[in-house]
Amino acid sequence: MFSNTNKWKRFSYTIWAPVYDLVTSGLFERRRQRSIKLLDLKTGERVLLIGAGTGLDLDFLSANVNIVATDLTPAMIARLKRRAQRLGLNVDARVMDGHALDFPDESFDAVILHLIIAVIPDPVRCLKEVARVLRPGGRAVIFDKFAPDNTNPPLLLRLMNPLTSLFGTEITRRLGTLLADVPLKIAHQEPAGLKGLFKIVLISKTPCSVVSGVCLHTL
Repeated sequence: MFSNTNKWKRFSYTIWAPVYDLVTSGLFERRRQRSIKLLDLKTGERVLLIGAGTGLDLDFLSANVNIVATDLTPAMIARLKRRAQRLGLNVDARVMDGHALDFPDESFDAVILHLIIAVIPDPVRCLKEVARVLRPGGRAVIFDKFAPDNTNPPLLLRLMNPLTSLFGTEITRRLGTLLADVPLKIAHQEPAGLKGLFKIVLISKTPCSVVSGVCLHTL
């Protein structure tokens, strides 16, 4: 489906960029703040924002942490850089595909995934990249839309999904299914709006045991 490709996402969010803050800034402000609070970031930690958009999460980050922000859309990154400058934050902002992060293994203490897992074409591949770049014991927060894990997505969501996907987001993805083969474990989750469709989830990178020089993750 063309609407579920990087090319379409870049196009649609380039269109969204000029009005994105007007539409979403106040709508999710408290949820973004709550999600980042769960990370309990420490001074000097390195945090990665994937699909950072115009940088709305920067309002809730401190200059005491090392911030790296990525987004597929150059128009979003340009706005993020201006926001960072206004806030007095030193942010390493880069245009980058969340499916293939150009960072070394185990190079971040924390990752922020706000409204990206329901957007990115291959969320499992993205989550595997998150696991790769997180240090052992590192953590990530997700704020997004997810269908219930223990059943098929409700009929209404399935009927609406083709329309929402045209606007850049899916509403039938199930987080438990996405994480099934990824070395990331849910540590905490809570509802965050629309009768539980939106969720805030804290996940951690599971430790590994080294066997014959190979790191084996266990869930």
